[in-house]
Amino acid sequence: MDENRLNDLIKEVKEIVRDQVDFNKDPTDDEIEGAIEEIVFDKSRDTNLGLDEKYQTIQRVFNDMRRLDILQPILEDPSVTEIMVNGTSDIFVEKEGKTHRLDTKFISQKKLEDIIQTIVAKVNRAVNEASPIVDARLNDGSRVNIVLPPIALNGPILTIRRFPEKPISMEQLIEYGSISQEATKLLKSLVKGKYNIFICGGTGSGKTTFLNALSNFIPIDERIITIEDSAELQITNVINLVRLETRNANTEGKGTISIRDLIKASLRMRPDRIIVGEVRGSEAIDMLQAMNTGHDGSLSTGHGNSNRDMLSRIETMVLSGAQLPIEAIRQQIASAIDIIIHLGRMRDKSRKVLEISEVVGYHKGEILLNPLYHFKEAVEASSDRLEGSLVSTGNGLKNSEKLKLAGLPLLWE
Repeated sequence: MDENRLNDLIKEVKEIVRDQVDFNKDPTDDEIEGAIEEIVFDKSRDTNLGLDEKYQTIQRVFNDMRRLDILQPILEDPSVTEIMVNGTSDIFVEKEGKTHRLDTKFISQKKLEDIIQTIVAKVNRAVNEASPIVDARLNDGSRVNIVLPPIALNGPILTIRRFPEKPISMEQLIEYGSISQEATKLLKSLVKGKYNIFICGGTGSGKTTFLNALSNFIPIDERIITIEDSAELQITNVINLVRLETRNANTEGKGTISIRDLIKASLRMRPDRIIVGEVRGSEAIDMLQAMNTGHDGSLSTGHGNSNRDMLSRIETMVLSGAQLPIEAIRQQIASAIDIIIHLGRMRDKSRKVLEISEVVGYHKGEILLNPLYHFKEAVEASSDRLEGSLVSTGNGLKNSEKLKLAGLPLLWE
């Protein structure tokens, strides 16, 4: 059956369902699906559909009425890691690191806009012409970004970043070649020893995945508070877990709850550690102050092209919220962050830990770094296949005081 005929049939069945079902009584999904099946299989209706076409119609009508329409089967495909909707006709997906264009398209811009409103309403967000950009999430934790016209010139833009149902473990990252066994052993001790760790990298480099994996080393009896713009962290091994999420302003421009507000509130919740999903702006000063006021073991991520570049970006973010001398900011950073990890997405689409450095202090206007590991590419690597590994620089950990306090063995000794 061609797409136009299928769309006409879907529209017809939807109209009959709305006539037959009392939606004022909030029918269940099973009741809606049952009504659709009865209509489609009604022998009195001359549809000339085969059995497979009937089931396809039932699924399309149900997804249209109760799910996310043509996006639903894409979301149910576990091999899809990213969905990119550029207006009604251009839909792309990422599978195994490669982007593919789909033949599927929305029947109208209104339908796409309805789906967008359904997504944002479920997480108490709003998006419209007056406020055309919003971050949201789906029930399964997938990250959603939306940009509407007039900002988006080719129609509503919807980007969905999907995460695996079961978070990737550090053991799996070792198998994938993203990190070495030796470096993992170090990081496990550093997390247990409550070193403050900052993870940086570009978009799609695996920062959130790595933070999830790293969180598995947190002792199970600690109280953890996570703070995010849009909740997507999947921390599974901690029982005493508090998850906080920002809130956008209402239609009157009031009621905003920012990451800065959440960080300040979290300090009164008796946290053992604070995990900030991503630092983007002036909240950097609050994160540094939290790390510097007894909340050791805190974790966070940010966008940066290298460890050194990330430190400069944190300076800029602090300056956007507080007019402090550069020297004072750098001293705060050097005192707060113990370890900084840089991730990258390589030319073969794999994700690697590229550098692990220790922040060892501040001297003569500069934050001092002690590189511990760096990624070394193999000489025989091809242009489309990356070979290499994370190797030690030979430098030992200089600040081992936290390991001593935690009763953990001193590495390199």
